[in-house]
Amino acid sequence: MKRLFYPEVLSPRASVGLLAVRLLAGVALMHHGWGKIQNPFGWMGESAPVPGFLQGLAALSEFGGGLALVLGLLTPLAMLGLLCTMAFASFFHISRGDPFVGTGGPAWELAGLYFVLALCFILCGPGRYSLDAKLFRPSSSKP
Repeated sequence: MKRLFYPEVLSPRASVGLLAVRLLAGVALMHHGWGKIQNPFGWMGESAPVPGFLQGLAALSEFGGGLALVLGLLTPLAMLGLLCTMAFASFFHISRGDPFVGTGGPAWELAGLYFVLALCFILCGPGRYSLDAKLFRPSSSKP
């Protein structure tokens, strides 16, 4: 189970890079999800094509996933939720015909970018400068 939350020992240099990405992406996700978490089951409005329960999961995965990234806590689990949310968001935009990069209108580039970031953190883990490392790193790999 520990390997799920802390897959490998990364170099200090790689871990600094992951920390920088975690902090920036985590704060951005928290900001992105803040408005949604204020009204988690109805942030898309009355005529939403998505049920309130799924809107609530999206709000939780964005705000909570951002917080988990900042802390580096239960990172793969939080990123699995974000991965599912961003897969649906990307599909939603693509099915509406939205472009990859928009010029002021809806686009799916941000959902795609968060999808790839979530996938990277699931595969690589949060790095050695995280709560996951403190809690789940095997004792043989602790410096």
